[in-house]
Amino acid sequence: MTTDWNPLLRAEFDQPYWAELQRFVAEERARHTVYPPHDEVFAALHLTTYADTKVMILGQDPYHGPGQAHGLCFSVRRDVRVPPSLANIHRELHADVGVPVPDHGNLEAWAAQGVLLLNATLTVRAGQAGSHQQHGWETFTDQVIRTVDAKPDHVVFILWGGYARRKKTLIDASRHTIIESPHPSPLSAHQGFFGTKPFSRANDALIAHGQTPVDWSL
Repeated sequence: MTTDWNPLLRAEFDQPYWAELQRFVAEERARHTVYPPHDEVFAALHLTTYADTKVMILGQDPYHGPGQAHGLCFSVRRDVRVPPSLANIHRELHADVGVPVPDHGNLEAWAAQGVLLLNATLTVRAGQAGSHQQHGWETFTDQVIRTVDAKPDHVVFILWGGYARRKKTLIDASRHTIIESPHPSPLSAHQGFFGTKPFSRANDALIAHGQTPVDWSL
């Protein structure tokens, strides 16, 4: 990682779990199709620097369909069909801040403004959701969360779904803003995701702390 994350996370690369994790992923790539491509695994950390991070949205797992995952949670490239969870995020985005529903699913515009779009697990075997969980990625991404939490600046953490919400224990709520709700997936979006206004609430918190709000338009 040739970004300002490197000195902050470099110690992880010397830990025993890291070598085991990289060996596991290499073996998976040798035998199966793995998403995202090798050069996009750390896209979230390349597109959003540590210094710029002011909002963090935490996902669980990369998309496991062909051509979907490109290293940012919930995001797909412009030429890829918008997945159901992201379509629900678009719907809430429109209802919350009036942004027209995008005709694509690429969230890089958010990443460029300091919205860190990090999955807890950074790779997955094609067609097998959760297949790379519990192999070490979570140890690494928990450290990313701790590193963001340690920033002297205020950060908004957006936690959608039970998995992300359990990460609250890594966040100092006395210094940062936590916005949480059920997951935007079709299974749970109607059970409390819709109507939570995460985008306007995030901007309200940023403005209250003297920070520039995010332009959520896509």
